Amino acid sequence: MEGEEITEDEAARMLAAMNEVIRAGEEMRRLRAEMIKVFVGYGWTQERIARLTEMSQPAVSKQVRARSPEAPMALSLRQDDAPWLEGRLWGLAEAISESCDETAHCTPYVHAFARGRKRFTPRTVDELRRLVEEDLRTHADRFPAANRSAYRTAYDEISRGLDVPAKTAVTPPASATPSMRRALAHQIQRDRLRAGG
Repeated sequence: MEGEEITEDEAARMLAAMNEVIRAGEEMRRLRAEMIKVFVGYGWTQERIARLTEMSQPAVSKQVRARSPEAPMALSLRQDDAPWLEGRLWGLAEAISESCDETAHCTPYVHAFARGRKRFTPRTVDELRRLVEEDLRTHADRFPAANRSAYRTAYDEISRGLDVPAKTAVTPPASATPSMRRALAHQIQRDRLRAGG
């Protein structure tokens, strides 16, 4: 009603929602800065980085000047640290969601992780695994024929890695934060599935 004051509860809910968006924004800015270091380490030009990150070239130059480049990081899917496996699971869930026109059981989690509304914790990862497994069981007929076995193979590899940590897991670089490794693994998993394998 016009002129009516909002209640304390309404204000608290609004502020909580705003804080969520702000936190997600801050995390994405940090992640983007970390990724710029990785791209520079691979020898990418500032122009190419600006195009891919949708930043202006002066903004990229500022980030590059402020940070020393990273040594190139291994980009093989077969890495066994938890953030890498979580990123792969997220990428697989996103592919399944898109294959099911966003009606898959895992879709709400895919969106929540992408928007920063959910964090990667043992509980949320277990829940996402359960939803992905359910989608693999009930929606296989909706997946592209070329990807049916690729989805199942990826899920089996990820689950094995999460259930039985490798005894000789490769130690990621100290500067590679969990969120950066998740984002990289997510994107690489998506790219491999788009390529049909």
